[in-house]
Amino acid sequence: MLRWRGLEATPGDLGRTVVTVGMYDGVHLGHQKLIGTAVERARAMRRPCLLLTFDPHPAEVVRPGSHPAILTSMDRKAELVAGLGVDAMCVLPFTPEFMRLSPETFTHTVLVEHLHAAQVVVGQNFTYGFKASGTVDTLVAEGRRFGFTVEGVALANVGADDGPGEGDVTISSTYIRACVAAGDMVSAARALGRQHRVDGVVVRGDRRGRELGYPTANVETAPFTAIPADGVYAGHLVTRDPRSGASRERFPAAISVGSNPTFQGSRRTVEAYVLDFDDDLYGEHVGVEFAQRLRPMAAFPDVDALLAAMAEDVSGTRRILGM
Repeated sequence: MLRWRGLEATPGDLGRTVVTVGMYDGVHLGHQKLIGTAVERARAMRRPCLLLTFDPHPAEVVRPGSHPAILTSMDRKAELVAGLGVDAMCVLPFTPEFMRLSPETFTHTVLVEHLHAAQVVVGQNFTYGFKASGTVDTLVAEGRRFGFTVEGVALANVGADDGPGEGDVTISSTYIRACVAAGDMVSAARALGRQHRVDGVVVRGDRRGRELGYPTANVETAPFTAIPADGVYAGHLVTRDPRSGASRERFPAAISVGSNPTFQGSRRTVEAYVLDFDDDLYGEHVGVEFAQRLRPMAAFPDVDALLAAMAEDVSGTRRILGM
């Protein structure tokens, strides 16, 4: 998949495209439905499917200090959308100047002049331009003027039992962030279509886990990463290519999120104990995937009580992962 940042870096031989626009944070099931539609239209038209996304999150520019927790790093987003069949991804810097563009200027400058849109596929609730004044209806009108078609795709729902019913909720990044913040990784996975994952680099910690017989990978994540509620989780650690960010090997892991209250810790960390694994991970780019919460974080009266809990955490991880 081609990938570039900024309109000026757009390849000159791109040709006309089918463009889908959005933050696509999480690349959840609703996003997958929308992207799948764009890919289908592109294949039918024999044109490349191009995904346009933004960095930083527009909320941080529109309302400074309101940056939401991020469900997928840009590298992870690229990996996921490429897997859905997207041919190219343009990351557009969301600046105060860009924020002030009128809907018509956005359409003409971005979609027509630079990305050469033949068709635009967006969600039915899509808005764009200054103060989000552009809608799917205005985009349709602008498409008639500038020579492209527009398709609005209905939002997707998910129910507590994966079936239709009164308990259904609309799948959104906001909903998934709330699930992650509450430590409800099962509901998050149901809406994502996979386990929630945070990416980072393994750094040296206090090495206390190694001294206790449970060496952990201390994963330093980027600012604004959507880290689950404090607790212990069953999940996986995924090694990544440091250049492309592509996933490589995947290992079962018991994961701790919190500040190690037994030892009066003050810094919140993500630490993964990789089961049946002896290699050194320091400096590795990794992803940590969360399958299910085992228990909340707790302060234990002594090391023996902590070790007993950690042994149970490992057993629980094996049970949940079917090992």
